[in-house]
Amino acid sequence: MIRKKKVVVGTIGAGYAAALHGNGYKKVSGVEVVLKTICDLNTQLANKIRDEFGYSHVEADFQAVLADPEIDVIDIVLPPFLHVPVAVEALKAGKHVICEKPLTGYFGPRGQENVGKTVPKAEMYKSCVTEMDKLAKVIAQTDRKFMYAENFVYATPVQKAAEIIRAKQTKILFMKGEESLKGSSSPVAGFWNKTGGGTLIRTGTHPLSGMLWLKNQEAQIRGEKITISSVNCDVGVTTAVLTDEEHKHISARPQDVEDYGVISITFSDGTKALCIASDTVLGGTKNYIEIYGNNTALNCNITPTDLLNTYFLDEEGLENVNISEMLPAKLGWNKAFVSDEIIRGYMGELQDFMECVIENRAPLSDFQLAYDTTKVLYAAYQSAEEGRKIEF
Repeated sequence: MIRKKKVVVGTIGAGYAAALHGNGYKKVSGVEVVLKTICDLNTQLANKIRDEFGYSHVEADFQAVLADPEIDVIDIVLPPFLHVPVAVEALKAGKHVICEKPLTGYFGPRGQENVGKTVPKAEMYKSCVTEMDKLAKVIAQTDRKFMYAENFVYATPVQKAAEIIRAKQTKILFMKGEESLKGSSSPVAGFWNKTGGGTLIRTGTHPLSGMLWLKNQEAQIRGEKITISSVNCDVGVTTAVLTDEEHKHISARPQDVEDYGVISITFSDGTKALCIASDTVLGGTKNYIEIYGNNTALNCNITPTDLLNTYFLDEEGLENVNISEMLPAKLGWNKAFVSDEIIRGYMGELQDFMECVIENRAPLSDFQLAYDTTKVLYAAYQSAEEGRKIEF
């Protein structure tokens, strides 16, 4: 029997994304993935992740994980303000890095309130670029891999669209992507100093990264160099008009962030993309990318899909059955999630990352994509605040 090659993983953070990655690791094939250490200051959360996904150790000290010579990969699923500093330390310790989205953001000095209303967005943009440039230098100085956990890149409809674009050598003329929902369940989602922005950076980052990656696929197959030329953006707080009673079905509670945002991107070849994000959309999550080219039109419906439509008169027996996301009840008709971890790309990204380590190759979703996505997002915030197009 051929022995699988082995990758040993240490995960930093035991929150929601740790479970998503845990599910992905379980389904990796062709590589023996050893989940060695789950690290979190909240050991109760860490123990839960250990028990569910089979980590052998729980650790509260991040430095102890870095010092473990057996660990090949540090999987960072911490809040965004910790992504870059932890990634830098992990890379310097000789570890490959998996980093959740967004790569980074502007959060202000510790304890500062109303960051989104008091700090100029131009200052935020400059700070983020400076931080990312420092990380880029560390990556360049090591032989370690930086793998950006953007699941939209690995979503099966997006991967199929990329295959078609490459086969037909399509010139993409216009793309439109969206992730919208009724707001976050996180109690800190409305605060800039905790999230680095509102719905654009929390949810818009997904379709934005997906579209930037697809444009790069086009450039590679056609032998062209295509960059981002300019960004124009509009944001708002649409829920401000609601009374408390009218607000009861929408989870968004923005304090100094936006609950609506639209980014218009112009590429160096003159083509366009539109990124939409909103925290005011009822009916579950709305995730898609539409692609319109010179020789094809492609609609990537990520969620909801029509693979399985369910109808229930009661919820008896369904307590532990996941039907869909961001819907308060399972009654009536629903578009059920089927193989969600595959369709939305969570399995594909971990498969790619583990193979990258074994095969010593670059990931599909890399540091450059993380950099470009963050740069566009903060240029967009500056554009919205100053009421003008930001040229790159």
